[in-house]
Amino acid sequence: MWRAILNAFRIKEIRNRILFTIAIIAIYRFGANITVPGVDASVITNQVQTGLLGMVDLFSGGALSKFAVFSLGIMPYITASIIMQLLQVVIPKLEKLAKEGETGRKKITQISRYLTTGLASMQSVAMVFYFRNFGAIPKFDAMHIILIIMTLIAGTVLIMWLGELINLHGIGNGISLIIFASIVSRLPGEIISLFRLKTINVLFIIIIFAIFVGVIMGIIEMQQGERRIPVQYAKRIVGRKVFGGQSTYIPLKVNQAGVMPIIFAVSILLFPATIAQFSNVAWLQTLAKLLSASSSGSINPVYVVVYTLFIIFFAYFYGAITFNPMDTADNLRRYGGFIPGLRPGKNTADYLSHILNRITLPGAIFLAMIALLPELLITYANIPFRFGGTSILIAVSVALETMKQLESQLTMRDYEGFLK
Repeated sequence: MWRAILNAFRIKEIRNRILFTIAIIAIYRFGANITVPGVDASVITNQVQTGLLGMVDLFSGGALSKFAVFSLGIMPYITASIIMQLLQVVIPKLEKLAKEGETGRKKITQISRYLTTGLASMQSVAMVFYFRNFGAIPKFDAMHIILIIMTLIAGTVLIMWLGELINLHGIGNGISLIIFASIVSRLPGEIISLFRLKTINVLFIIIIFAIFVGVIMGIIEMQQGERRIPVQYAKRIVGRKVFGGQSTYIPLKVNQAGVMPIIFAVSILLFPATIAQFSNVAWLQTLAKLLSASSSGSINPVYVVVYTLFIIFFAYFYGAITFNPMDTADNLRRYGGFIPGLRPGKNTADYLSHILNRITLPGAIFLAMIALLPELLITYANIPFRFGGTSILIAVSVALETMKQLESQLTMRDYEGFLK
């Protein structure tokens, strides 16, 4: 691996892309530490440790706890992208645009940008009025409100632009790398808080380190795991030449949906608690308490069951959106491909759907275990931070994808890749 890294820096084009990406990430981290004018950030820190704000703070790299320029992080863009993916299923015109190649993708990207700006506007207004209740905005007048809202919106748009710059002039995966940088930036502080524990000893450190390594290994195995469906292409004779006849495969990933089921499940579970903060309705308060992660010093079994079921449901739901067996079967038939032993068309689509349903369940259960791990460690091991879970899953997934992209660029130049 180290030789591959050296080879990457020996090639001028790849070296410049890597250095450009590092520079963009440095700019992002700089903006994540500049507090918005007119805000008392010291009041906010204790309000964003848990719940939906805790997840926003995670994706912003701690910017929300400082009420920095990049406090909203990239969450509005992620939400807009998810909404656009869902709308492509129910709106035929958007589905048609998605199938038009580069031109259609550009139009969808443009719509996503406008939607991101709208979501950032709503979230910034809600955030201003929410933190006002804790005295975080000493001068709550029209001028300061407009200044704070415009700064937060501009920060989100700037992050979106930085991500696109990485895609154009860097090593790709711009938005994912920004999220990766946000998560990794909190790791040193969390390690320091771990060593400040009064109950810490050598055995405790070894156990935590073993869990950390085990989680990473499990995530790598699950992210790399796939079911390969063999595909054979029929031979065609055109004049005196023979085309086709080669064998390939369709890779069906075990974790087809990635981290999206966890994000969907967390958003739905935290919705009652978020509404309950602004309301005194008795049944809403009871529902929020029932769906809380911990109860009376122990993990809430209702939360565990509901959270797990939501993750499994959204794993199947999002997998069905990202992979359409009928479209895949039609494309195979159109280009003369078939799965050995199956008729092209409906039989092939049914077979692909059956395989996808079977491999999605273990992937969804694994996601639920990863998502519940931080709550278990916080409740029973008194870990002072959300160790593992969604943050490590995202970080490892982005690292693997980035390594694959660099590997492909190295392989084109006859160098050994990262994953060999």
